[in-house]
Amino acid sequence: MTSLPEFLSRVRPPMTPALVVRREALLRNLKTMQGYCDAAGVRLRPHGKMHKCSTLGRLQIELGGVGLCCQTIGEAEAYAAAGIADLLVTSPIAPWAAPRLAALAAREIGIAVVADDAGQIDRLDEAARAADVTLSVLVDLDLGTHRAGCAPAAAPALAQRITDAGNLRFEGVQAYLGHLQHVTDLKRRRAANDIAAARLRGLVETLDAAGLHPRFVTGGGTGTYAQDLANGVFNELQAGSYAVMDIEYGDCDAPDGGGQWPFEPALFIAATAVSTRHKTHATIDAGLKAVSVDGPRPRVLAGAAPGSEWRAFGDEHGSILHPAHMPVFAIPDRMEQCAAIEVIDNDDAVEWPADAPQTGDPVWLQPGHCDPTINLYDALIVADEDGEWESWPIDARRVTR
Repeated sequence: MTSLPEFLSRVRPPMTPALVVRREALLRNLKTMQGYCDAAGVRLRPHGKMHKCSTLGRLQIELGGVGLCCQTIGEAEAYAAAGIADLLVTSPIAPWAAPRLAALAAREIGIAVVADDAGQIDRLDEAARAADVTLSVLVDLDLGTHRAGCAPAAAPALAQRITDAGNLRFEGVQAYLGHLQHVTDLKRRRAANDIAAARLRGLVETLDAAGLHPRFVTGGGTGTYAQDLANGVFNELQAGSYAVMDIEYGDCDAPDGGGQWPFEPALFIAATAVSTRHKTHATIDAGLKAVSVDGPRPRVLAGAAPGSEWRAFGDEHGSILHPAHMPVFAIPDRMEQCAAIEVIDNDDAVEWPADAPQTGDPVWLQPGHCDPTINLYDALIVADEDGEWESWPIDARRVTR
């Protein structure tokens, strides 16, 4: 098998910064997760918010996924336009979006949505009635993330309200434990997940006893997939990041307890050194508009000295810090830092590092957080081991209209 450095050395995107996907790694990740779900008898509905790419979404479905999750109505519209016909909007939608959701259902798109309060349910019913359709609705639960979702105690009344609505169909419950996905310590993550699963199991039993059987119990994620598949509560998994991985997940203990993740990095940023006038650092064309910084900083993989680090250097630029000069960049005052760089540049006793990138050289990074990084680009450059590539549009990114 080709090593990662060999693979990166063969890929030459048409321009940089570019977002590159290693096709073989992607396929291995997709098949591995699908295999786990099939073995557990759990449906896999990958989360399309991660990649926002209908080509990748169709591939996930071809390999066994039942459909896609969407975070917004715009994503749902984009995926529907690309021919993906089984969609779940996993976040409560704003009032203005309800007629658009109903319009998708009127086109015989398989569309479902979650709700966490009575007002949302009533608005969905009104929109569905106006469009002469029946909408599938799940109750969104809050088991600790506190972003959206109702408390489990409130779920039966909401499920009954959906059931009683004239143009809605109660389909089940959603429980996404976003606050647990990146808990680095596996014991803590497992313990918290077990508590949440027990609460969810109790709610499902309550709904069954009330005659409100949840057809789907959906949720879970990449960071908890092993327990989600084993706990016997979920019958649908919503994992997303497993497809390409990132530093944030790589820094966490693997959910299966095996010590190593069964999914491998498949997403990389190709950049170019555009200025190398300083001994301390090189400047590349991947800055804040090319790299999400809401999680760990991207990791330098190739094209620079071992131990080099990326730092934001403006909207369009990043700096690749040479490991020999890291203390300079620990200086908190920016003016003092710049003065220290000048001292080193003018000191003839300090040699120019031979292992630093030169102007025009490629530099490769691994994103810290895949979802918001992908959202910064128009396309994925999907590359084979020999360096040949094709472009997959990130067509669910610009969807507001």
